[in-house]
Amino acid sequence: MSRTIPTAMLTALGQDVVEPFFAVRLQFDGGDFNVWTGYGDRTINSLTYTGVGDILKIEGLDEVGDMAATSATVSLNGVDSNIVSAALSEPYQGRPAAIYFGVASVSDVVEVFSGFMDVMTIQDTGDTSAISLTIESKLVALDRVQGRRYTSESQKSRYPNDTFFDYVAELSDKEVLWGRTDENL
Repeated sequence: MSRTIPTAMLTALGQDVVEPFFAVRLQFDGGDFNVWTGYGDRTINSLTYTGVGDILKIEGLDEVGDMAATSATVSLNGVDSNIVSAALSEPYQGRPAAIYFGVASVSDVVEVFSGFMDVMTIQDTGDTSAISLTIESKLVALDRVQGRRYTSESQKSRYPNDTFFDYVAELSDKEVLWGRTDENL
């Protein structure tokens, strides 16, 4: 995936000391869940991200040369029961998600992955829990079978007054004269 890296970030990455971080944005109906791999709050693209430090783990950020649908996994380890109950009660499948890369000394970030939330796994040990969420790339939608057909009934289910496909059956046996006049018959 081709992306533009801001000049300030390129400069910061060339320094002797670099403090990289990742940020994750999960968009739920009840509100966004924004975390980053540092400590304290950080503003990214006018949104506040909560620092979770080492408990955030991101896997599967692989670049592919072809148009393959990939996935990434975001995990939070050692979370308390409040976050687990929120995760269980909130519908999440198909909701947008994005993963960003940044450098602590620069306000700009680069989106390194985006897609839709797919599968959430929760492991409860009693005291703390671990939540893993798989995010599928937007290209996974190309693999899904579409339920639409090119028939009059399918068209009228969406547009009741549309009669375009009513005439397709008549046209299947129709002889069409194309590129010639009646004189050449």
